[in-house]
Amino acid sequence: MQRTILISGASRGIGRAIAEQALADGHKLSLGVRNIESLKGTLLDPEVTGKDKIMLHKYDAKDSFSAKEWVDSTLNYYGNFDSIIYSSGIFYNTPLIFEDEQKQEIDELWRVNVMGPWYAVRACWDELISNEASRIIVLVSMSGKRSKGKLAGYCTSKFALMGLCQTIKNESWQYGLRITAICPGWVNTDMAKNVSAVKKSEMTQPSDIARLCSELLQLPNSCIPFELSMSCLKE
Repeated sequence: MQRTILISGASRGIGRAIAEQALADGHKLSLGVRNIESLKGTLLDPEVTGKDKIMLHKYDAKDSFSAKEWVDSTLNYYGNFDSIIYSSGIFYNTPLIFEDEQKQEIDELWRVNVMGPWYAVRACWDELISNEASRIIVLVSMSGKRSKGKLAGYCTSKFALMGLCQTIKNESWQYGLRITAICPGWVNTDMAKNVSAVKKSEMTQPSDIARLCSELLQLPNSCIPFELSMSCLKE
């Protein structure tokens, strides 16, 4: 089944791996990225792969209007779409007892990790529920299921994101729209570049998550998991 998919955060890491896998699977892509120039000359450049397969649009998760602009542009370009994969997110190691100057980190974590996907789903909603087999895939984190280390700000934003995903599941089910929250532990991306407790080769790889997304896009409504949790460590 060929889909038309919006993918956020496709300029690097997990989002990029997901986009490249989706392209290989034959789907049409609308990529929302902060820096369009970062994809120039790559496989995800419409000038390289084909304007019939990929469109690029500037997207900033901090901007409440950015999602609607991206969605409207996608509809103008393709005429329709049936899926969104949301992989944008930020990380700060903001502790429970934070310094005054760290309050802006908490505000930014909330704006990007919670309100970003919320605005995106809101903008996509009417189009998604018009198709009986639409898909939403959200990259959450194991930090949205349990709290480890001194990461109060990040964990709180990810727990909230899991709550949002559960609400989406409840309110979308009747329309045949299915959502999956993917919750990985350490993934071999820039976010984990300073982690020394686990070898990079032993971490979950972005390509592994891309293959999971590939399967989710093909499975029928009757067997779409709401949550996929994975970790390279014993949790």
